[in-house]
This record gives sequence, structure tokens and C-alpha cells, in this order.
Amino acid sequence: MHNDEDELPDLRDGLNRQERIILYCLHEAQKELAGREVPTVMLYGRVLEHIDISEEEFQTVLTRLMGQASED
Repeated sequence: MHNDEDELPDLRDGLNRQERIILYCLHEAQKELAGREVPTVMLYGRVLEHIDISEEEFQTVLTRLMGQASED
């Protein structure tokens, strides 16, 4: 269940709550795996510990974030 505020981007960096949690979980997993690639299913499991998000929505947000990273 989503709160409308979860969809609003933060003024500091433009990330919404879902994006911030996904990036946080990715960063923590990368530290644990010594910088190696994090399997998507592992990341999804970690994200689910913080927020309720469908696989489809997770993939959509992750794809959008990775697209932003490649544009920088």
C-alpha cells in the first residue's frame, strides 16, 4: 500500500522514497559483496524488507534508476 507522499520527489536530489530505498539497499549489498554485482532477486528481497512493492514496479523503478545512472 502506497502513501501519496512516497511518490513525491525530495527537493534535495529528486528521488522519491522508493528510489531512495532501492539505492540504499543496493549500496549496502555492494558493500557486503565487496563491490561485485548484486543479483536483482537479492536486491528485491532486501527492498521488500523496507517497503511493499510489486516485482513489476520494482523492475520499473530499477530500470529508471539505471537509465539515469548511464546518462550522467
